Amino acid sequence: MKAQLALISVCAALVAVAGPAEAKGCAKGAVVGGVGGHVAGHHGLLGAAAGCAVGRHHAKKMERREREQQAAQDDAANATRSSGNTGAYTSPTHRTDR
Repeated sequence: MKAQLALISVCAALVAVAGPAEAKGCAKGAVVGGVGGHVAGHHGLLGAAAGCAVGRHHAKKMERREREQQAAQDDAANATRSSGNTGAYTSPTHRTDR
């Protein structure tokens, strides 16, 4: 009993000292994995750990995809600006460069 109490107090101290983690996707993955592991044979902790890893991997993949899409949009916007195309329609009869 004393060993469990000591372990709980050490864990609580570590949680209190640790800063906030930026593990997007881990919490949702851990919940899903924990439930799946529990249903599959009382392996909730193992399922939670695996779910956290998978959830984090998926979140990083989505972040990378969003960054690439944003970079492609920025490149397209820069190409439009550098070509002088303002996107405004100029009628051929109202041209000023004649």
